Amino acid sequence: MTIKEVEEKTGLARSNIRFYEKERLICPKRNEHNQYREYSEADVEALKKIAYLRTLGLPVEEIRGIISGEIGLKGAVERQVKILDQQINDLKNARRLCEKMSQDQSLTYASLVVERYVNDLDQYWKSNEKMLGMDAFRFVSLWGGRLAWLAMLAISFLIAVIAYPKLPSEIPIQYSAGMAVSTADKLAIFAYPGGCLVVRPLFKIIFRWKMGLKYGRVNGMIADYLTNSLCFILLSAEIFCLLFMGGYVKNAGLMFALDGFILMGGLVIGLRKKS
Repeated sequence: MTIKEVEEKTGLARSNIRFYEKERLICPKRNEHNQYREYSEADVEALKKIAYLRTLGLPVEEIRGIISGEIGLKGAVERQVKILDQQINDLKNARRLCEKMSQDQSLTYASLVVERYVNDLDQYWKSNEKMLGMDAFRFVSLWGGRLAWLAMLAISFLIAVIAYPKLPSEIPIQYSAGMAVSTADKLAIFAYPGGCLVVRPLFKIIFRWKMGLKYGRVNGMIADYLTNSLCFILLSAEIFCLLFMGGYVKNAGLMFALDGFILMGGLVIGLRKKS
């Protein structure tokens, strides 16, 4: 059946169906003649189950593990009950405080005194450390985001397009002791943006499978951070190649060491702030 028929049978929007496909939660077959997707009844049933579990708040990574059998559905639901109970308690407490604050007719930001609403400030911070920790973790989340990846991909492709006409017939691809030990056709300059295009979807699945599934949202963000870090290294390698040919730099090892220091430093700082 076509995607339009699937929309009608499931009641789901096309964007949702495409998203679940992109996340490899369903894998419809392709028509051999026109390469159009052909959905089965099993795909329809799977989509309903996936969408239902998403409405319960289960992360995509966890649903993927449930489908593969790595995670048991009963255990996942029991964990979600505990998570939802905690969220309900947090929301009730936040609502209570908001109601208390709303009773003050003269309330402004300037007049706000937190201790008037919170008796034990230290305990209050501790009870909300997860939310506060996620604020401190924002850099890791942003760096691992889709926009950061698209920016690196665009920059890499733009550099390749601008540099290509001016490149010699062969460019260095391997270095040792300040010397180029291996070269390739100058078209290889497009391997850097090409690699960036492939790395995110491929390694995102691998990293999230190893980290995000078992350890939740935070490690899912770490997995995305590491994936984009690989793209950053590819972009650095592309820039190094051009600078090397221009005689501006010689030591590739130093560049990669600097990349590693910056990227791992950012991750460590983010984790320390969160904790």
